[in-house]
Amino acid sequence: MEIAGLIPNSTVDFPKVLAAVVFTRGCNMNCFYCHNRKLLNPCAPLIPNEEVFGFLYKRQNLIDGLVITGGEPTLQEDLKSFIAEVKALNYKIKLDTNGSKPEVVQDLLESNLLDYVAVDYKAPWARYEEICAYSEVGNIEKTFKILQESGIAWEARTTVIPHITPQEYLNMCKKAEQFPRYVMNKYRIPEDFLLEDKLRLNMPPYSLDELKNIRLLVKEAQKNICLDN
Repeated sequence: MEIAGLIPNSTVDFPKVLAAVVFTRGCNMNCFYCHNRKLLNPCAPLIPNEEVFGFLYKRQNLIDGLVITGGEPTLQEDLKSFIAEVKALNYKIKLDTNGSKPEVVQDLLESNLLDYVAVDYKAPWARYEEICAYSEVGNIEKTFKILQESGIAWEARTTVIPHITPQEYLNMCKKAEQFPRYVMNKYRIPEDFLLEDKLRLNMPPYSLDELKNIRLLVKEAQKNICLDN
């Protein structure tokens, strides 16, 4: 596993679970507002897997879970064997994914290796290529469908960028099936970005009141939206 970051403990990344967080290197999307851009660098320094497992051995009975995020974890060839080894230490596993590899998610679910999944729902399907440099949105729809049918606890999540209108967010929510949990996060301008994205990053974020109103607007389509995060 190409692990480029580790947070020793978190109370916010895994619902109701105290967990550590590991960040994998590499992603098949290139969202202009990405806050983990350093992970897109194929030369980003790595943490040896032995060091990660040494940490997890020491933290047994002190933390209960591990969040695997990125980057995009499902691009890692040894993701399955890594999770299996972590599960053998009695940790719960949460996978954060952009949804682009439904076959990987399916395999992990069938192997009973996941306890929770969070999938990004970044933009209207027609604007994914513009915003994320990714066009195969059918894969993300497949991931949603797999999770809907799996019975596992999962959520969809959206960073509310000002480049998408409230009506577009409502339409996104109407087009999707009912999510068991839907999180709409406040957008923050990243410190690290591509020079060609500088102009569109100057667009001011929605205010907290505007974000609240957008959440209330989409609640008519997604009843399980979190209004207090």
